[in-house]
Amino acid sequence: MTLLNTSSPDNDRRLDAALLDGVRAHLASRVIGQRDLIDSMLICLLSDGHLLVEGMPGLAKTTAVKTLAEAIEGDFHRIQFTPDLLPSDLIGTDIYRHEKGEFEFRAGPLFHNVLLADEVNRSPAKVQSALLEAMGEHQVTVGLKTYPMPKLFMVLATQNPIEQEGTYHLPEAQLDRFLMHVWVDYPNAEEELAILELDSQQQLNEPAPPANRLPQQQLFAVREDIARLYLDPKLNNYIVDLVQASRRPKSYDKDLSRWCRFGASPRATIALARCARARAWLDGDDFVAPHHIQSVAPDVLRHRVLLTFEAEAEGVTSNDFAKRLLEVVAIP
Repeated sequence: MTLLNTSSPDNDRRLDAALLDGVRAHLASRVIGQRDLIDSMLICLLSDGHLLVEGMPGLAKTTAVKTLAEAIEGDFHRIQFTPDLLPSDLIGTDIYRHEKGEFEFRAGPLFHNVLLADEVNRSPAKVQSALLEAMGEHQVTVGLKTYPMPKLFMVLATQNPIEQEGTYHLPEAQLDRFLMHVWVDYPNAEEELAILELDSQQQLNEPAPPANRLPQQQLFAVREDIARLYLDPKLNNYIVDLVQASRRPKSYDKDLSRWCRFGASPRATIALARCARARAWLDGDDFVAPHHIQSVAPDVLRHRVLLTFEAEAEGVTSNDFAKRLLEVVAIP
């Protein structure tokens, strides 16, 4: 008797979507509100990218990252960045083994699947630069040897905007390696009441673990499925036009030319396409539409555009710049 294989791409996609819905539900059970943060974490996870989370203290940034890690099959590690941190504290170092008479590399906390870099702007540039090769090339070089990172490697870094003492500005090269930069805002009154209720429940009962953890192999299969999602050549031109407008704003709008000092890099072009595909997949669509690109554009461009002093004096933010950019660049 021959057994028929009843699996199909549509069935596989429904199973994958159900698992991702489980991850989203687990996040929603621990993090009240903050839908943009949850969506951005999922988009970066599906796009094989890194996420920078910025917001005031106490807005569940760290909780959200730890909760995401719980729902994924893999190792998680948290590093609290401080001014006295050294690159070797992050990467690892060669240690001398007397019994062998040779040096042996001992890996640092960087070699995990999901890494929380908490308050990443509290360490100087030499420590921040230790992340550059790992985030950009999925490898680390120590001395004359290069060590690969795990296939699933995701950095989620947090910082808050009000701290001045003991903080260091992230270099542009470091910022550019984050796929997205999401801003976390205060909850509204209704959400804050729900936070109180959740805290009361957690004092009486331990938070429930996720029903199912997302297997790594299934995550990699979803990433391949997303990479095959159809993106019309006209929308490729639209993505390029958005990035070009950030570099040559005079050709598009006088306000943009007054506000922008430096435009986005080619990494922004790649990030827009990747994130738009992931956004479309999460929405259950079979192709990328203009609104998918527009929905991810602010988080992709926010940290890649440098504003002028004139814009800062007028109170113009990177969000205002991205909004204006989407208004003046025509959809094909």
